[in-house]
Amino acid sequence: MEQKDNLIEVLRTLFRWKKQIITVCLITGIGAVAISLFLPNYYKGTTVFLAVSPDQAKPDALFGDGQTKTAYYGNENDIDRILTIAQSGMLINFLVDTFQLYEHYEINPDQPKAQFKVRDKFLGMYEVEKTKRDAIELSVEDKDRELAAVISNTARRRISEMARQLIRDGQQRTIQSYQSNIENKEAQLRSLSDSLITKRRRYGIYNIDGQSEALTGQVSEAESKLIQNRARLKALEETPGVPRDTIVQIRASVRGLEESFENLTQRMDRFNDGMAEVGTLNRQYLEANATLSEDKERLKQTLSVYNSNIPSVVVVEEAETPLIKSRPKRSLIVMAAVAIAFLFSVIGVLILDTYRDVDWKSIYKGV
Repeated sequence: MEQKDNLIEVLRTLFRWKKQIITVCLITGIGAVAISLFLPNYYKGTTVFLAVSPDQAKPDALFGDGQTKTAYYGNENDIDRILTIAQSGMLINFLVDTFQLYEHYEINPDQPKAQFKVRDKFLGMYEVEKTKRDAIELSVEDKDRELAAVISNTARRRISEMARQLIRDGQQRTIQSYQSNIENKEAQLRSLSDSLITKRRRYGIYNIDGQSEALTGQVSEAESKLIQNRARLKALEETPGVPRDTIVQIRASVRGLEESFENLTQRMDRFNDGMAEVGTLNRQYLEANATLSEDKERLKQTLSVYNSNIPSVVVVEEAETPLIKSRPKRSLIVMAAVAIAFLFSVIGVLILDTYRDVDWKSIYKGV
């Protein structure tokens, strides 16, 4: 019962001061309307785009055998990279300089904190965030509705250029690495070629398989002929009545076959001595030449991708000139001001009515 009496007393007090409360709310409402009418209108230009996977700028994506599945749209890391670029000082400075925002925001560039002020002012109008569908939404507010749309689209294009330049920088380093490797392998190949030529001339080896088979056959044939002619010479020498000229001729033939066999044997020994070295050098030369060809092909592919125009973002929605202002919400301002005025009026009335019997002068004077 006591609580009800207290509540009734509160309501009785409020109704007793209702004119004053209404007056304060009306004055506040009129003032809020007047102030809100002088607030400038701001328009928001918004563009929406998607991050593209940097794998699209890899040679394997264009020249691969199709065994590796390549995603077209970027993942969380790619989106974070785009957001980092969108919030970077380089982008903000570019937009400030491009659109002369010092003059547009009426900030004196010669002031000590001019750069901080213009960046702070712009960042208050600039917003970039990831949507729940993994798109990136970039918005710019401005009093000029057309300028808001132009800045938004320009910022998106600049973000795309910066992201693509990061990828191109990585490709450039890869290209330089390939070029350096190719130069080193070409020098190595020349050295191997010189060594191989020297060894071939020294050992007389030009085709290991062919020469090995040929020399083996020649040595066997020469040895067989030599054995036959020696046996024939021996038989003729033991046979009485054989003309001397015939024996001399056979001896000369045997001597020739011996020299031929010795020569072939020396060639065979030299061939065997150099076969391992020449074979090793020849194998190294072929492997180096194969890897050099692979590097040249990869360099060609990387250069092709480097010179191609692969986008880093895909535009979902261009920023169009906004038709409706984004702020201020004048009705909300007026209602919020009236609500706050009413609240403080009620609090003030209750305080005054509760402590109406207090001698405030004596309290003030400390009596």
